[in-house]
Amino acid sequence: MSIQYIDSPDQIENLCRQIANEPWIALDTEFLREKTYYPKFCLLQIAAPGWVACVDPLAITDLTALFEAIYQPNIVKVLHSCRQDLEIFYQITGKIPGPIFDTQIAAPLLGFQENPGYAMLVSSFLNVNLSKAHTRTDWSERPLSADQIQYAADDVIYLCKIYTTMCEQLAALGRLHWLESDFALLNNPELYQLSPENAWLKIRGKNKLTGKQLSIMQSLSEWRERTAQQENKPRNWLMQDDMLLELAKLQPVTLADLAKIRNINERTVNRYGKTLCSLIEEARQRPPKPITGKDQMVKKNQQHEAILDVLSAVVRIRAEENSLNPVILASRKDLEQLLFGDEDCLLLHGWRYNMAGRELQGLLQGDYSLSLKPEGVVISAAAPAGPA
Repeated sequence: MSIQYIDSPDQIENLCRQIANEPWIALDTEFLREKTYYPKFCLLQIAAPGWVACVDPLAITDLTALFEAIYQPNIVKVLHSCRQDLEIFYQITGKIPGPIFDTQIAAPLLGFQENPGYAMLVSSFLNVNLSKAHTRTDWSERPLSADQIQYAADDVIYLCKIYTTMCEQLAALGRLHWLESDFALLNNPELYQLSPENAWLKIRGKNKLTGKQLSIMQSLSEWRERTAQQENKPRNWLMQDDMLLELAKLQPVTLADLAKIRNINERTVNRYGKTLCSLIEEARQRPPKPITGKDQMVKKNQQHEAILDVLSAVVRIRAEENSLNPVILASRKDLEQLLFGDEDCLLLHGWRYNMAGRELQGLLQGDYSLSLKPEGVVISAAAPAGPA
């Protein structure tokens, strides 16, 4: 199959017409982000049965018409592990293209492990071993070689073939519609643009901080995220997470105090020291934002662990009945979220709710009972309570 290399505006109109004639298209991107906060968009691959194109966004500055064609709601966008690709689309257009079909999300419903890699799917479905020759290519360098262009195009060429086979197999199992709620979750803009005010929620170890420490960590996390966005630098280039926690504990308020902290970067002290000290002093004077809901650490006791064991048994049974890996249906963490009332728990939504979530919730609420019989574990509606 010949590859259309699109690197001039006058080629876009024809590509848009091709896209408009398709019920679905396969998409992939090549980008760099090792030295930036935002990914640098270097190449867009698009394919459908019978054609494939590689679009050079470094050569064409205005891709408005192309994105309008791609974003048409009657065209399914097929991707693999789409989060970073969608982040680029959201960064450029401020919108998320839909509907989406993500082969990584769909694969476990066909018996694959959780989050399978693209190479694994290509090998399993097509018996093709993908080349790794250009895994570390600098996609911002021009011109791209013929091998590089072929390598990039192969991703969407094979994705087309995987998608058609997946749809056939999922439809045969009656599972194609199970994925609708999973794909709908990808429309949440918060997945692709972290608000500086909420950056502290991503910091591991926040649950061990209280009072002034937590307030300082929250303030410094917001500063780091906002500065990283403004300067387009990786957040960890400004400051590592463990240093945020260290500053929150030691609470330096002078440059001298700051400079004495072990492992702090001298450049950080020179460039941002006054700002950091000011933020720490201000944060010491105000209460922290509370850690609530799913972000709050719940200390489990033996009763909780026993309940989780029972719920896990039900998950294993329902997973075996449907030829699924139990972890795909519900992990231990998912069951903990259900037990402690997290409304974002995956078991309360979509196919997982229908397969096991409703029963598990019923067990926790006393609407169902569990009994052991020779044929196995039996779940049934709980008998109504008798008169007092």
